[in-house]
Amino acid sequence: MRISIRVKPASRKPGIELAADGVYVVRVKEPPIDGKANKAVLRTVAEALGVAPSAVQLVAGEAAKTKRLEIPDFADWQKRLSAVN
Repeated sequence: MRISIRVKPASRKPGIELAADGVYVVRVKEPPIDGKANKAVLRTVAEALGVAPSAVQLVAGEAAKTKRLEIPDFADWQKRLSAVN
């Protein structure tokens, strides 16, 4: 299943939240340098879903703040992501 997220790199308070426009915002401490923020995003989303980081893949948006991820197909994936904060 593919989802769109918005990334806020170099954030003081990491986490995942649902924005008013319905897009998940993933905040990570890592800066957007040399793919560090992308790796942190994949780890954060995988941890929230309770899966291995290798199960979450970046499909599009490597250099953009809006990214598309491939995640395992869960019936309750939205509930799992929302439970992070």
